Amino acid sequence: MRDQLGQIIRFGVVGGINTGTFFGCYLLLHPWMPYFAAYTLAFLLSMVGSFFLNTYFTYRTRPTWKKFALFPLTNVTNYLVQSAGLYALVTWAGMDDRIAPLVAAVVAIPFTYLISRRILVSRDPGPQDETEERQPSRLA
Repeated sequence: MRDQLGQIIRFGVVGGINTGTFFGCYLLLHPWMPYFAAYTLAFLLSMVGSFFLNTYFTYRTRPTWKKFALFPLTNVTNYLVQSAGLYALVTWAGMDDRIAPLVAAVVAIPFTYLISRRILVSRDPGPQDETEERQPSRLA
């Protein structure tokens, strides 16, 4: 239970860093392109940073190519929840398109935690997963 609480706290810290990175990228890109394109590109850039922070810091595991390939699946749900929220907040609620991504991101946090934990933390590593974990990572 204590390990899981630590993970949740570390996930929150990483989420804060990731949200800041995402929002900073979004604000830098927004003047040069439509808000949704800026949002998408900022999301993709911050996802790479999120992968490394979550593997090393949150879940204390090694990044592998397999996890890196699967990690975007964790963000598909996040992206869909945030995208729908962004669209609804800007289009229907009339929220400022510079603030709406932050509000949409908060709603997606629980979904992202559960899915990323499932992908990045092996519950019962089989021989193939165990071998993969022991080999040095080429991503780091």
